[in-house]
Amino acid sequence: MPPLTYLLACRIGSAGVVALSSIMLQLTLSGAPAHGEDTPAQTPLQHLLGDGNFEIGPDYTTDPDLTDQGNPKGKSFEFEMRLADSKIFRGDDATLDPKKTVRTARKVFVYVPAAYQDGTKAPLLIIHDGPARLDLVRNALDNLTISEHPDRRLPPFIAIAVQNGGDDSYGSERGLEYDTMSDRLARFINDEVLPAVVNNSEIRAAYPNIALTDDPDGRAVMGCSSGGAAALTMGWFRPDLFRRLITYSGTFVDQQDEDAAEEANYPLGAWEYHSGKKLIENSEKKPLRIFTHVAENDLRNQDPAETYHNWVMANRRTAAALAAKDYDYRFVFSRGTRHCDQKVFKQTLADTLVWAWQGYR
Repeated sequence: MPPLTYLLACRIGSAGVVALSSIMLQLTLSGAPAHGEDTPAQTPLQHLLGDGNFEIGPDYTTDPDLTDQGNPKGKSFEFEMRLADSKIFRGDDATLDPKKTVRTARKVFVYVPAAYQDGTKAPLLIIHDGPARLDLVRNALDNLTISEHPDRRLPPFIAIAVQNGGDDSYGSERGLEYDTMSDRLARFINDEVLPAVVNNSEIRAAYPNIALTDDPDGRAVMGCSSGGAAALTMGWFRPDLFRRLITYSGTFVDQQDEDAAEEANYPLGAWEYHSGKKLIENSEKKPLRIFTHVAENDLRNQDPAETYHNWVMANRRTAAALAAKDYDYRFVFSRGTRHCDQKVFKQTLADTLVWAWQGYR
């Protein structure tokens, strides 16, 4: 089996391999990353830069880069956005179930890392279901924006964790925002949330010249479950706005409301990415970099295909479609874990962020 340095040599050249050798120790691949729907190749998945399919578990540890190592801290902010003030998600959509709770205001959590220099156009990471894993992302920024290893260094992106509109599944505001196959969420984040961040008085007081990049290559999105499906959907429908996508336990199933207007074109919701219309394979390749993950014991993992609700099947098929279309993608299958399992985040998120931001300048 090829050693890890062999894989890295193919990806980044001998100089990069030498630079990484001090941190990778004896890690090796037990097999080259496999494409398709078959069981992924086994690998520790630590400090890997390669694309493809990987398997981890069933034992897990916390990556030190996701812990507080005493490095300089950035600044945290929190504010609210009233749904009634939105032009895109007002909380009064005709598809909503009146029995399901809609928030009157959503919280927005912002972390500006210590490495950010006021006045520069910052790259950014949108995190769905805020605050979600913002705690781990903060530690990764504190530790990896100042990493001595150039191939394990993060750009000083600003993390923006946005709360969903409330409740879950069919007929909910969260479901409308995350499970609908349209560009609506991408527009909401771009047109309403990002301006609210840079114009927030508290943030402006700390960073008078704060700015966010307009370059879609400097804009990432992360989410789990329906938030993961939403990350892919934002990039899929608006690659001109967001191009680096991170999905854990992605809800690539038929979770879209039956009375949604989008049913006319996407009757199976996010299931259409990999089956039915086979959106990924049958569409022109988009300039996206996509991380996907699913857990061995993820939701409805024994359901037959005709239910359109097997999370493991959906994510395997999505990975296979990305491979067939030759996307820059990484798919992780985690043994002995469940839906959006904290153990998986604590072991992989630093590596995932580093992989997701590869090639950014």
